[in-house]
Amino acid sequence: MAKKRAPILVVEDIANVRELLEVTLRFQGYEVISATNGQEALEILKTEKPALIITDILMPKLDGFAMVQQLKSDPKTLDIPVIFLSATYVTPEDRAFALSLGASRFIEKPIDTEDFLLTIAELLSQDRITIPKPLAQPQFYSGYRERLETKLQHKNRQIARIERLLPNLAPDQQASFEGLYKQAIQDRTAIELELEELQNTIKKLHKNN
Repeated sequence: MAKKRAPILVVEDIANVRELLEVTLRFQGYEVISATNGQEALEILKTEKPALIITDILMPKLDGFAMVQQLKSDPKTLDIPVIFLSATYVTPEDRAFALSLGASRFIEKPIDTEDFLLTIAELLSQDRITIPKPLAQPQFYSGYRERLETKLQHKNRQIARIERLLPNLAPDQQASFEGLYKQAIQDRTAIELELEELQNTIKKLHKNN
């Protein structure tokens, strides 16, 4: 009797994106379990050991960067391959930081489905995956804060551009740009919350040391 294959864990806070990933993977015959943020994923990992984790980066409660740093620091989960997905963190510096945490791949959204599925098949068929050592806490927090601050600056510039543009748009263009504006505001709020939580964590560490 063939051994049951371990599931793939999808970590994504946006419902329609999460559902699309689940359907795409199940159509290829993979068993899928899912979480809506990094905190929920870590709870799942206490009882499940997936064959692969596919995770977004920008998420509430615990984002992808912080989640992967935790699982790569735990001997029980450090060998699970991780694919990062992101539409927000897409600069070469973002990619380099993501891979330095121990991720096996970094894929930008929107996803090319064929390449996405080929990447998954390649990772799952490898006998051994080389896992880099997890970053030391000071190194992780420094790189993480830099990524958040850079992303916040970018979002602020993006929001300012939309605010300047909106009053001059034709009525039939207003709705689509208002949607972009709303999403940019939501992204900025999420980044600000992550940055605030990170700064509080750093302060606690300094107090304890």
